[in-house]
Amino acid sequence: MGIIKAAINAVGGALADSWLEAIQAPDMGDNIVCCPGRVISNGRSSNTKGNENIVSNGSKIHVYDNQFMILVDNGKIVDYTAEPGPYTVSMSSSPSLFNGQFGDSLKEAFERVKFAGIPSNQQRVFFINLQEIKNLKFGTPNPIQYFDNFYNAELFIRAHGTYSVKITDPFKFYQEVIPRSAITQNQSVDFTTLNQQYNDEFLSALGAAINQYSADGNRVSYITSKGPLIAKYMADALDKEWNDFRGFQVQSVGLNPPSYDKQSQELINMRNKGAMLSDAAIQQGYVAGNISEGLRDAGSNSNGAMAGFMGMGMGMNAGGNIMGGYMQNPQYNNQQPQQQQPQQ
Repeated sequence: MGIIKAAINAVGGALADSWLEAIQAPDMGDNIVCCPGRVISNGRSSNTKGNENIVSNGSKIHVYDNQFMILVDNGKIVDYTAEPGPYTVSMSSSPSLFNGQFGDSLKEAFERVKFAGIPSNQQRVFFINLQEIKNLKFGTPNPIQYFDNFYNAELFIRAHGTYSVKITDPFKFYQEVIPRSAITQNQSVDFTTLNQQYNDEFLSALGAAINQYSADGNRVSYITSKGPLIAKYMADALDKEWNDFRGFQVQSVGLNPPSYDKQSQELINMRNKGAMLSDAAIQQGYVAGNISEGLRDAGSNSNGAMAGFMGMGMGMNAGGNIMGGYMQNPQYNNQQPQQQQPQQ
């Protein structure tokens, strides 16, 4: 049992020979990774008594771009194609093995999984989606530890965003990922229904990728622009589990700006404020602002405005000594505007 490429009428583009029924994949949508073939009704089928779940000898199968078609007998693969086009089911032919983009390596894999028995009456067609499966959401339930050289401190961040995967070995994916119930019950498989199974592995790899990003000395604030780098780290971490054993891999990772736990956010705010106040001009403005607030508060002192102003005067004397030290700092002097040129 196998498939052969169907003849095409060069003028009309229609299938040149007649067939019992025509089968193609339904709309796969964004996240459908595997679906059973469906009989299409276009008025040309000569099969009026067939079962839509059973492939008849002489049936036509339409395969489109980015689809991997497998013909199965009681769940075992009897033939496949990775090349788009129309095909005819032939019970008398041997497997045709159209490898398409996968080359001879796919033929070798087929030798390990192929059906070797007598064809039964349970032949079915399934399509595996070779497009990138996008917009898979993730979020870390617990903060991830991140050492940031800029702050010279351990930060704890939460990461969330989306990622995508791509099927690299359809045979492994069919064997290791697709639930057997979907095959026996002729059902479509949405990757989001499988996502929980792999979510823990993904988040573990994400933590390892973020730790590697930290070890490379990158600032945490730049992480949202480093999606491709994070994806590479994750692909390295998941290759053995996902690509080698299950036939799919991480294709891309999109990170939203990270959020921080309370202590990390307070530390960041404190360090940023300290960095800002290292500028002498900003220091002067900051002190002047505090003096203005002090004058306002002194006027509303419950012990009387005079007591408030006396206390404030003592503070201003101390502040003046501090500002005097600032103004003698060479850094402060270097930041002052140059004297205006004499008028001509």
